[in-house]
Amino acid sequence: MVEIASGKASNLGKIKILIADDHAVVREGTRQILELEPDLDVVAEAADGEEAVRLAGSTRPDVAIIDIAMPKVDGIEATKQIKALYPAVAVLILSAYDDDQFVFGLLEAGAAGYLLKSVRGRELVEAVRQIHAGESVLHPAIARKVLNRLTPAAGKPVGQETPRVLSEREIEVLQLATRGQSNQEIANELCLSLRTVQAHLGHIFNKLQVSSRTEAVVRALKQGWVNLDDVS
Repeated sequence: MVEIASGKASNLGKIKILIADDHAVVREGTRQILELEPDLDVVAEAADGEEAVRLAGSTRPDVAIIDIAMPKVDGIEATKQIKALYPAVAVLILSAYDDDQFVFGLLEAGAAGYLLKSVRGRELVEAVRQIHAGESVLHPAIARKVLNRLTPAAGKPVGQETPRVLSEREIEVLQLATRGQSNQEIANELCLSLRTVQAHLGHIFNKLQVSSRTEAVVRALKQGWVNLDDVS
């Protein structure tokens, strides 16, 4: 385990990151990629899921990058525990596995993003920034699995039961978020300010009792509030 002090003034304002992977060389490589960026700071590394949960409590990272296959506690259980204990921590899965059982288990556990280890360093850097900003990050192969599994299964007309849950404007924002549009793109399309879009997403998260855009989109797909027409 490596825990890195981050109380220095030079680290203020940076996105604090925890890396959890049982391979030391992967942790080292990931840390080197991230710390080339002036706004990113790796505050801790964990070699297993149990350690990841403990370090999430002691270092309170903004983003936890977690592998699936780890000793003691696997990535799914670690994600569940971290989101239950420290809901403000955004979890980004970085794994070699894209099996359905892992994908849906992790999204249900509260992961805000899911990338495969085949991604380039720049994609990982941008993914960290995006989920820290409350946006959704899914590898294209993972996104297809989510759409194929959840959208046909919903079987409900869009808008069913939503008036009691979300406002009409919130549904519009959620539909655009489901398309993968950034907060700024949503603002441009709806002729709103970026701050207003962020406020709408905050209200959506609170009403649906979720902590990330990914969780909100998964909920919307399962409930049938959005469909393939919204994400095509």
